[in-house]
Amino acid sequence: MSDRQRQLRLHWFLPTSGDSRSLVGAGQGVPTDVRDVRETFRGPDGFREPSIDYLAQVARTAEQLGFEGVLTPTGTFCEDAWLTTAALIRETSRLKFLVAFRPGVVNPVLAAQMAATYQRISGGRLMLNVVTGGEPTEQARFGDTDPKDVRYARTEEFLSVVRGTWQDAPFDFEGDYFRAAGALVSGGITPPDVYFGGSSGPAGPVAAKHADVYLTWGEPPALVREKIAWMRGLAAAQGRTLRFGLRIHTLSRDTSEDAWQHAQWLLDTLDPATVAAAQRALSASESTGQQRMTALRGGRTSYSSARELEVAPNLWSGVGLVRGGAGTALVGSHEEVAERIEEYHHLGIDELILSGYPHVEEAYSFAEGVMPLLRRRGLWDGPQPASEPRRERRSA
Repeated sequence: MSDRQRQLRLHWFLPTSGDSRSLVGAGQGVPTDVRDVRETFRGPDGFREPSIDYLAQVARTAEQLGFEGVLTPTGTFCEDAWLTTAALIRETSRLKFLVAFRPGVVNPVLAAQMAATYQRISGGRLMLNVVTGGEPTEQARFGDTDPKDVRYARTEEFLSVVRGTWQDAPFDFEGDYFRAAGALVSGGITPPDVYFGGSSGPAGPVAAKHADVYLTWGEPPALVREKIAWMRGLAAAQGRTLRFGLRIHTLSRDTSEDAWQHAQWLLDTLDPATVAAAQRALSASESTGQQRMTALRGGRTSYSSARELEVAPNLWSGVGLVRGGAGTALVGSHEEVAERIEEYHHLGIDELILSGYPHVEEAYSFAEGVMPLLRRRGLWDGPQPASEPRRERRSA
């Protein structure tokens, strides 16, 4: 299928650990025992608590602007993804919810049942993001103390049971970590798409066997190309094909100068002590993906210019100074951001999971500035945004 035939799917993000005009930390690799997120990341313009009313505002905004779905994270640094998104089903009518969950902390037959129930009450609006976990401290909070290689082996069995319960009921399974006898879900299920990320050797075969969409964080195009080639080879060996998605932040403005001025403002609002604490935690991460994010900055933690953190054209690593997980953003004019997205699309990226601070305002910026360019380039044919008139934006 040619690039022109492949259409992008665009998703947004639910900030269930809170939101702000400045960068909000926590997330993958930054355990909450380093500091209290709600206290540390009260930026100069205030901290937006992740109340259900605010998250509903973000979800409705994403739906109105034409995004297909929203990713909701998992961990002790945020609200529970299943409960939060279930509460938002009635706040929206079309929006899908990409629910992140950890396969080591729930029985796979129960997870299959939860997914089936969710599909019925939402009208088929569930997507699942499998998070095996790469932080021992975070995993231990959930009672999971198994080493990394065991976690991936367990995840493989978990997904085998989930898919077997969905597709081959009554399903029997006998493994090293899970057993099931006559597993089924009442009423059947339309299986949701399974999203899976992981950059380590043990992660690849599991994703190749079970994922519908393989996710990678926003690395320079050359690294993304290598990762896609790796996963395509593993999937082909399983007789399967995968779609590929990019998880990344976005900061686009009418001009490149305006975008980089705002990136500089975001950098200037960070407390050096907070950056140092976050980087100490990230440097101890077991996650290969997190290590790749950290390596983009070459170990540095102190910068005076936002441009020093540009690791590829329009790819800014400043978010990763305080945030674990997805630590890069596309920064530039709307046209430049659209060009970078097209470049990733040519490499094989079919889906984008985007976010920006704050999440309501940056959703508008992307929808009003970048989406029309993607449509004109023939890359995206989603619904026309039902947005309000373009609002005046606060300058950095």
